[in-house]
Amino acid sequence: MNTENLQKIIALRHELHEYPELSMNETQTKRRLMSFLEANTKLAVIDCGKWFYASHYVEGTKAIAFRADMDALPIDEGINIQIDDTEAKDFRADMNTLPVNKKINLPYASRNPGVSHKCGHDGHCAALCGLGLELEDIDVKRSVYLIFQHAEETGQGARECANLLRERSISEIYTFHNWSGWPEKSIVVREGLCQCASAGLTIKFTGKTSHASEPEKGINPAYSIAKLISEIEAVSQKYSDRKILCTIINIKLGEKNFGISPGEGELSLTLRAEREDDMRTFRNAVVKLAENLARENSLLVEVSSCDYFPETLSDKSCVGRVRTAAKTLGLKVIDMPEAIRASEDFGFYTKLVHGAIFYVGNGESYPAIHTRDYDFNDEILASSVDMFAEIYRQFAS
Repeated sequence: MNTENLQKIIALRHELHEYPELSMNETQTKRRLMSFLEANTKLAVIDCGKWFYASHYVEGTKAIAFRADMDALPIDEGINIQIDDTEAKDFRADMNTLPVNKKINLPYASRNPGVSHKCGHDGHCAALCGLGLELEDIDVKRSVYLIFQHAEETGQGARECANLLRERSISEIYTFHNWSGWPEKSIVVREGLCQCASAGLTIKFTGKTSHASEPEKGINPAYSIAKLISEIEAVSQKYSDRKILCTIINIKLGEKNFGISPGEGELSLTLRAEREDDMRTFRNAVVKLAENLARENSLLVEVSSCDYFPETLSDKSCVGRVRTAAKTLGLKVIDMPEAIRASEDFGFYTKLVHGAIFYVGNGESYPAIHTRDYDFNDEILASSVDMFAEIYRQFAS
């Protein structure tokens, strides 16, 4: 992409970074993105409530879509905003040598306490807007849709946005995610399973509170929670061939009051597997354990789920298109040897149509996403936009 357009999307990325918003609350983020596209492109911009899309419709043609996510994370920036421009230019070099917990200099640091773009969704959105700019200079022969999705971090957004694929008869969809640990600007691909399925599970036991000196007069769920944790570990071994992972996230039990034996307790877990079906099977086994323990100990049990993500699969032919695009652009292509454990709700789209997720390397020693030291690498923006544009050219040819 040309220098003028690159500078526009870098400035946009920094503005988005400065005003991050959490899942289901991306109001100003959406407004800023819509305003940018309306001011700089001829794309039709359609407001869908919590999300929006921009499109160039060509009647009677196949359609392709590209998706970016808008939400930030509940992580404090950990960055000092009070610096001058001279210091700011050294920021990128500092990123790779930061000691743990050191504040880094960033002139566009988050102004929203406790919220920041530590997954790089500001960069994803800027790149998709960059595609919008590029489409102004491309002979658009087939319909193209740019989906700006909310709530990726909680798995809620794609559930809503995916309906657009059917409504507009979209035949292919693509997205990228920045990723640290791979060479800067490299394009990383994998056919089939790319990211695992996962879900949050909370099990709440309710018994009866009593005085700590008379625990026999109450029903304390502590022992049932302890036994459940122990038995979950044993059950997970039975599913080791299915690569099931169960992580204890949180345990809540009473207060720090030495005169009260608590009557309520709660255990939260994250379940993860390569396939949804295996994850559901394991979940059912865990729930059955909890129900048996509740029955044996005269407890009530409630089970709730959240943050549900299907596995993310990339279609072989779509990955082929990504490979060809990268080679055309002279970018290094790396085959990802195994699926990433972390989940991504792009899987909701690829349940409906062919599609692919690819990864753009931040650098082998670049700070990892979801950490306080991370900021999206502006050096990969142009390559990311070029990849989207080249994939479109292939599709339209």
